[in-house]
Amino acid sequence: MRASMSHKFGREYALGTEPWKEHSTIPGRFTGNPSLSVTVSQYMISLHRRKVRLGEVVTSARAMDEPIMIRLWEFACQTPQKDFGPTTRQQKADDPTEWAGFNIRMMLYLLYLVSMTCLLRYDEALRMTWADVAFQNPRPTDFRVKLNLPFRKTHQYGDIAPFYLYGQPNRPWMCLVTAFAIWWNSRQKVQNLDGFVFRKKIGTDSTSQSFLECFRNNLLDIGIDPRPYGTHSFRRGGCQYLHIVLKWSFRQICNWGGWADDCDNPGTIFKYLLSWNDSPDRDRENYMNPARPLTDPCRACGRTCHCA
Repeated sequence: MRASMSHKFGREYALGTEPWKEHSTIPGRFTGNPSLSVTVSQYMISLHRRKVRLGEVVTSARAMDEPIMIRLWEFACQTPQKDFGPTTRQQKADDPTEWAGFNIRMMLYLLYLVSMTCLLRYDEALRMTWADVAFQNPRPTDFRVKLNLPFRKTHQYGDIAPFYLYGQPNRPWMCLVTAFAIWWNSRQKVQNLDGFVFRKKIGTDSTSQSFLECFRNNLLDIGIDPRPYGTHSFRRGGCQYLHIVLKWSFRQICNWGGWADDCDNPGTIFKYLLSWNDSPDRDRENYMNPARPLTDPCRACGRTCHCA
């Protein structure tokens, strides 16, 4: 709430980001942003302290993980493709699982995957147009997708580094090249490839609530309680996937996700990596157990040890 008030005063009322203080030469006149005053800061610190004493904790949206992405991918692939038009409201009312067909589910999966892989906020992903997507073949044996995003919250004045995405035949559920190809083929059958990548049902005038509704319906399809998840689940899940599964360093994640190069706020990335609300990857009782169960085989080297 304080952040929204600071934005309101700073942007719409053009009061900037300077702290609220009395004018040095004109007594009784104040300048700066009222939301950034010392009084408000002291109140927020006191409020946080009281909430902690009452046992309240800040709950982040639960991060998406690879096993859930596998289930979403398999469910979307198993959805039958129908030749007739869109599902009517009566059909959706009679059968709740008919809330979306094959094309909509594949579009949603592409939206999930691009948000998770590129560490995007949902509104950044929704602004993508086909003009921002380039299919490249730098070498005869390589094929990749290049994303040139027009807007990012952390780069509002341009200078946004592109994303280069390659195929992952060993992980088709995490392969953006495959997801783009399926959605591109579906769109090409019905209309020209121009405008926004995602259809109007999820498109530009979509709110976080409508996106969240589709996401929660998708989770219900595979029997997962959707309540702990939110629109930020993919950005958090992508950060954990890059670090835990792909073994990326913090510096590489910060560079890929567009965080500050100087890492002036290192607490941000740890909030993405750690939360009591996330699903544990292993039991605490087995942390030091030399005979603990092995992991799934590494798809690159085949090892099943926990250090792989």
